[in-house]
Amino acid sequence: MTTERTAPRVTRRRVRTRANLLDAAFAVFAAKGFGRVSIEEVCEAAGYSRGAFYSNFASLDELFFALYRQRADLIAEQVAGALALDGPDLDVPAAVDRVTEVLLLDLDWLLVKTDFLVHAARDPQVADSLLEHRARLRGAIADRLRRARGRAELPAVLGDVDGAARAVVAAYDGVTAQLLLDKDVEGARVWLGRLLTALLSDGSGNPQRAH
Repeated sequence: MTTERTAPRVTRRRVRTRANLLDAAFAVFAAKGFGRVSIEEVCEAAGYSRGAFYSNFASLDELFFALYRQRADLIAEQVAGALALDGPDLDVPAAVDRVTEVLLLDLDWLLVKTDFLVHAARDPQVADSLLEHRARLRGAIADRLRRARGRAELPAVLGDVDGAARAVVAAYDGVTAQLLLDKDVEGARVWLGRLLTALLSDGSGNPQRAH
């Protein structure tokens, strides 16, 4: 008689511990900077031991990737919801308005993400992992644009939906970099809206049509 091996059961307590560690780490990273925080500081902020940390994460890098995945997934969901349009036509200005209204523009997150980007730039292995996560976000955006492909043609300069997705992410990165300096969230939404409208249309807000 053979006995099947089962994966360790994930208890509610463990799920809660992991969530509390992520929340505490986010607050500490935002306050002090990713590269200036130790595992002990994260544990102290969360009220757990090092054992609790290592039962959930192998390193601070791994913990950060869990944070990044949470927010990347949230952004992808926000974009997907904003572009989930009904009707025969793609209303670019209306879709962009919805995207910029709900898109995550959190200053603490931008600080943490920027710190980690600098860290990743100096470590090829970490950089590869971060690039993989960013590619997942671009893929989600490209998928939504691809579904709207039959309703409107993207500007030729973007090439295809993958190029358009890269441009959307680049616009978001550029606007949020400025936001880190001037802290003008509403201004960032306005500029992001203008950039996305220009990228996804002929510049006037009217989607280009195939001839």
